[in-house]
Amino acid sequence: MCLQVSKFGMRWQPNPSTIHSLFLITITMLHRIQNAHIYDPADRGVCHLLVAAGRVVYLGSEMPELSQNLLASDTDLEGLRLIPGLVDGHAHTNGGGGEAGFKTRVPPVPLSDFTRAGVTTVVGLLGTDDLTRGTSALVARTRALREEGISAWCYTGGYHLPLTTLTGSARSDIVHIDCILGVGELALSDHRSSQPGTAELSRVASEAHVAGLMTGKAGIVHLHLGDGDRGLALVRQVLDKTELPPRVFNPTHCNRRKALFEEACELSERGSWIDLTAFPVGPDEDAWSAADGLQRYLEKGHPPEQITISSDGGGCLPEFDHQGQLLKMDYGRLMALPETLAELLAAGLTLDSILPPLSLNPARLLRLHDKGWLGPGSAADLVVLDDDHSVRDVMALGVWHVRAGQVVIRGTFEPVAKERES
Repeated sequence: MCLQVSKFGMRWQPNPSTIHSLFLITITMLHRIQNAHIYDPADRGVCHLLVAAGRVVYLGSEMPELSQNLLASDTDLEGLRLIPGLVDGHAHTNGGGGEAGFKTRVPPVPLSDFTRAGVTTVVGLLGTDDLTRGTSALVARTRALREEGISAWCYTGGYHLPLTTLTGSARSDIVHIDCILGVGELALSDHRSSQPGTAELSRVASEAHVAGLMTGKAGIVHLHLGDGDRGLALVRQVLDKTELPPRVFNPTHCNRRKALFEEACELSERGSWIDLTAFPVGPDEDAWSAADGLQRYLEKGHPPEQITISSDGGGCLPEFDHQGQLLKMDYGRLMALPETLAELLAAGLTLDSILPPLSLNPARLLRLHDKGWLGPGSAADLVVLDDDHSVRDVMALGVWHVRAGQVVIRGTFEPVAKERES
């Protein structure tokens, strides 16, 4: 076999005499995975993979013949399902909260919370507290997660206007800071927002859009939607009155009210990507769970490529009365994503229909071209599902982080915290 590199990525061609070309990539990072039932996210049946230098370099039905001495790992999955690593487009990586005093600030999310949930790519953001938690700290946390082994990006700004930025403007942040993809999460229809009008929202969106054009980044405005009756009215007004493309506006929490969900479905028909949050929903709540929302969205025939599901991991999940007083508080957990996947599978949906909102769709929205799919040239971000649909193994950028349900790589200070607890 030999490795060929083209503009479409790395692809294998049969040629046993040139196997030594593999050594030019790496030896220590070589992993073979046999007999995996591949969803890329389409169902490809049982195949074999070869991973080198953090990339998938072979995926096919023929077994690559390699000496065991050359393999960092050789795994036979015996038909277990292997899927792309999950892409979480909305997590408070540096912690969220703060709506009931400083003691309610959620701490930063540790590395293993992501990997145990099968999340290998995350986009961090600021929420209500975009004052004591600034963009510079968020960028630092993003870079820390990268150093610890997963793929991480972030947004500039937060709930409020004027935006919290690092360089003085959203456009400059997106252009000059490598890990910043857009603006978010800017709050609408929420008593905690800055109550922006169409002119302010248009201006922020234009900053993000132009920066995206300049850099090839997503250049979107990720919008927090609250419980207010105005819903997405402001977004519709901006689209009606300006030349801004619908893809610039990416509303999240669209399943928090049933009427808001219907508005979001209509917005997807105009070309926006909409995001459902995998938060807990009680039987009497005027809301849809992420699983129920996705089923309804697909059943109604809305564009299947324009819906995503995120965790809101590390974010505060408060409940307020009509006066804006806090009634109770919870926080988002990363495990909500694989739990949603398992719930959808238990409801009878096929894995290839469930995976895009958790992997390929957010990767396309965010213009992360090697994420959310599997094949020669893709990032080696892999998740193995057990028979009960739980996460068994996780590889991020060619490195195993979870094996047989056990975390094998932890964040820098996680071992210290664990030692103190014991």
